Amino acid sequence: MDVFDVIRTRRSIRRFTDKPVEDEKLHTILEAVRHSPSWANFQCCRFVVVRDPSVKEKISELSYVENFFSPLGYKANPAKKGIAEAPVVIVACADPKQSGTLWDQPYYMTDVGIASQTLMLAARALGLGTVFVGVFEEEKIRSLLKVPSNIRIVGLFPLGYPAEEKTGASPRKPLSESVFYESWE
Repeated sequence: MDVFDVIRTRRSIRRFTDKPVEDEKLHTILEAVRHSPSWANFQCCRFVVVRDPSVKEKISELSYVENFFSPLGYKANPAKKGIAEAPVVIVACADPKQSGTLWDQPYYMTDVGIASQTLMLAARALGLGTVFVGVFEEEKIRSLLKVPSNIRIVGLFPLGYPAEEKTGASPRKPLSESVFYESWE
């Protein structure tokens, strides 16, 4: 699939078949992520790959936060069930000390963001689906996965074969609403 087709057709996938993700495909995705750009090439991102069903179930339970607020009106995390059912969950982490900070901007978040986009596009290119999950109880997941205290857990990615093919692109604002040439006006 052409990279522009991958970008246009990538969708957030929260329901998966029970077909296992092949080791080769998982390795290909992780290799692509490894090549993502990062602040001064410090490569602060780390990933925990989880396949154990009981651990995925616990992560799913921890992806719900009391008094969850969603600007879209969700009452609970819509990816909660997908985390438990996906064949793989990738937990994206970062070592903030291995990235930079400039003008109070911690670049480890940017580094993980770039790696996350690479992960999602690589998954789509291989016929897999995923979604970025940013609502979770970090300290409890840290304990569950034995993530060191100096490492931040930034996102969760349930990964697998989509249970349904979402067609068409998500609605997008026209370029004229988000792109300005030479100045804002």
